Amino acid sequence: MNTTRFLLIRHGESTWNAAGRWQGQGDPSLSPRGREQAARLAAELADEGIEMIVASDLARAAETAAILGDALGLAPGRDERLRELDVGRWTGLTRGEIEGTDRARLEHFERGGSEARAGGGECRCEIGDRVRSTVAEIAEGSSGRCVAIVTHLGVVRALLAGAELGNAEWRRITADELASRASRGAGS
Repeated sequence: MNTTRFLLIRHGESTWNAAGRWQGQGDPSLSPRGREQAARLAAELADEGIEMIVASDLARAAETAAILGDALGLAPGRDERLRELDVGRWTGLTRGEIEGTDRARLEHFERGGSEARAGGGECRCEIGDRVRSTVAEIAEGSSGRCVAIVTHLGVVRALLAGAELGNAEWRRITADELASRASRGAGS
């Protein structure tokens, strides 16, 4: 039994979130609003007993984790395997721009097929495999601790099918619950 507790946290608003651009593994920084969201998040999580912070290495997640870490007196680690779904050629485009050039592929991707590739990038089954193994590894190395994982909506959805988190929102789950979901195929 692994009693590691996770707080799965979506990063604060980025400059591309504010502009309605698909980010994927693009690397925009937090917007001023995103930095405010991260500061509020840090205050909200102050009593959650966080002992460790691991973040995606992309700027928007790393900046959110740094603000959280400063408030809690923790130095966040970074892991590139916690990056967002790679959306290929759609990176940096608005939904309207994607619809104008790639409508059929966008519709196919949004219907939810696990093998559909966003903009020719990564498919949902690939991000699922990547992040489930990463989180399992983190759980093994931190048994019984409370770990904040600061990441992206696609990563959270890969772990918690159907999850909808706004910027700087979070969900609590144990390592055993995540393993159970993965074994049932709920995270794909």
